[in-house]
Amino acid sequence: MTPAIYLVKGRDKSLRRKHPWVFSRGIHKVEGEPKLGETVDVFAHDGKWLAKAAYSPNSQIRARVWSFEKESIDKSFFVKRIQDAQLLREDIIERDGLTGYRLIAAESDGLPGITIDKYQDYLVCQLLSAGAEFHKQTLVNALVECFPECNVYERSDVAVRKKEGLEETTGVLHGQEPPKSVVIEENGVKISVDIVGGHKTGFYLDQRDSRQQAMKYVKDKEVLNCFSYTGGFGLYSLKGGAKRVINADVSQPALDTAKHNAELNDFDISKKRAVFLNADVFKLLREYRDQGTKFDVVIMDPPKFVSSKNNLTSGANGYKDINMLAMQILKPGGTLLTYSCSGLMSGELFQKVIADAAVDSGRQVKFVERFEQAADHPTDSAYPEGFYLKGFACKVL
Repeated sequence: MTPAIYLVKGRDKSLRRKHPWVFSRGIHKVEGEPKLGETVDVFAHDGKWLAKAAYSPNSQIRARVWSFEKESIDKSFFVKRIQDAQLLREDIIERDGLTGYRLIAAESDGLPGITIDKYQDYLVCQLLSAGAEFHKQTLVNALVECFPECNVYERSDVAVRKKEGLEETTGVLHGQEPPKSVVIEENGVKISVDIVGGHKTGFYLDQRDSRQQAMKYVKDKEVLNCFSYTGGFGLYSLKGGAKRVINADVSQPALDTAKHNAELNDFDISKKRAVFLNADVFKLLREYRDQGTKFDVVIMDPPKFVSSKNNLTSGANGYKDINMLAMQILKPGGTLLTYSCSGLMSGELFQKVIADAAVDSGRQVKFVERFEQAADHPTDSAYPEGFYLKGFACKVL
């Protein structure tokens, strides 16, 4: 008999609207003894069946919905979800000439806690929920059926797994170990990806559209690319005709890859058109300000500053600080391209943070364009939490 959970009276409204999470405080009782990640039936207080979900006894999100239909959560289920996700992205893949893209965006593609990025013939999985871990082998079998030519590698080395009662893990799930470099292409730009050792699954695919849009602002400009990682925004700036691009990052291996990426694209870096600077961005911005060094364009794409509601205020202050400094080193009429990947920071709050930074910098700022995550990172209408990346193009006067 399938284990079941029954909701507190009145706590079924979000599920009836197809939101995929059941919180611990919304559960009235549990029938049976479901294992970590096992599929349970979800019922309303009055006994009406609502969904099939993965049970996670250690998490505040006590159950994540696989399906709102009475269907088996088996290989066929995963194959159908994967095929639907691939079909959704076909026009994007063709339009942007992609050999690297997000195949599965977790809840937004109906697979809670599962992120899968495709780099050439490597499928890289992050499994962040108990249900994803429980069905890992079934998922791999489904991926192999859908992409028989592909290797499958796991990058579940993420601390959030602890909230689900899971250990961090990485390794080959099917096929070959990835090489040190897998070269992908997007919008005609070649990018080297380190699947095993790189950030996330190897690269920040979600900023692709913003990288493309950045090209409009950089022609014949002096550009400072902060938190550059492997140089994504720097590559597009070079392609867009920037006079000079300084890529600043605290990681020398990332900068080495950034330089390699510039060479992959045959960009002329021999005349210092591209600089790869190992530096703490927070200190570097203050040094530039104190020296009176100015730029035409500053690109500010930092790591996530807000990881929980408890550090929302401190994270917001961090965003304000770096954006204030960026404004202070921009020439009059210069452009600030600034982003936040913190899902807990709304677009409205991020705009307010930039406005506060403008006051503190003593500069006048105009918002001229808004950005969000790339088109292969969709947001399901029933799951607004799937929207997390936001950005602005600002003119600083």
